[in-house]
Amino acid sequence: MLVLRSSPASPFGRKVKMAAAELGLSDRIEIVVADTNDPAEPLRQQNPLGKIPTLVLEDGMTLFDSRVIVDYLDHLVGGDRLIPAGEARFAQLRLQALADGLCDAALLQVYETRFRPEEGRNAAWVANQAGKVSRALAALEAAPPSYPDRPRIGEIALACALGYLDLRFAGSWRADHPRLVAWLDTFAAKVPSFEATRFKG
Repeated sequence: MLVLRSSPASPFGRKVKMAAAELGLSDRIEIVVADTNDPAEPLRQQNPLGKIPTLVLEDGMTLFDSRVIVDYLDHLVGGDRLIPAGEARFAQLRLQALADGLCDAALLQVYETRFRPEEGRNAAWVANQAGKVSRALAALEAAPPSYPDRPRIGEIALACALGYLDLRFAGSWRADHPRLVAWLDTFAAKVPSFEATRFKG
C-alpha cells in the first residue's frame, strides 16, 4: 500500500485524493492524518519540510508536494491521463499552477489569523495575499477552463481551490464570479470524487 500523509481540510491533499480516485488508485492508498504542528510527528522524518501532502511509497521512499505526487500517480497508470502529453500538457500545468497559487495565498491568510497574535498581524501583507486571490479569480472568471470528457489535473486543482475558498471564506468569492460558480457546479455534477473528498468537519 501507498500511504498518503495529509489532513482532511487540505486542498492539496484533496487534489491528490481526487487524482487517485479518477485514476482508479484509491484502493491502493492508505490515508493517514498528519499533524504538521507536532514536533514528534513522523511526517518530519518522511518529509524534511514537514509539509502535507506527502506520499510514502511501498519501498519507504517519499514524494512531495502535491504536483509531484499527482505526476507519480499518473505515471503509475501509464501517463497521459491527468497530465496530457504534447502541447496540452502546458495548459494543464499552467492552470494547476494558478489554482495552487490561489490556494497558497488563501492558506497564508488563514494562517495569519490562526497562528499569529492579533497585535502582530500585518494587514498590508494579508491584503497582498488577498490581492493574489482576487486577481486569480478575475482571470479565471474572464476565461473559465473548458471541461473535457474526463477531468485533468488543471480542472481538479481549480475545483479544489474553489472548494477551499468555500470552506474557509464562506463562499464569499461566488457573488462576483458567476461563470466560475457555473463551472464548479458543472464539474461537481460530473465528477463524483469532488463531493466524496469534501471536508465535512
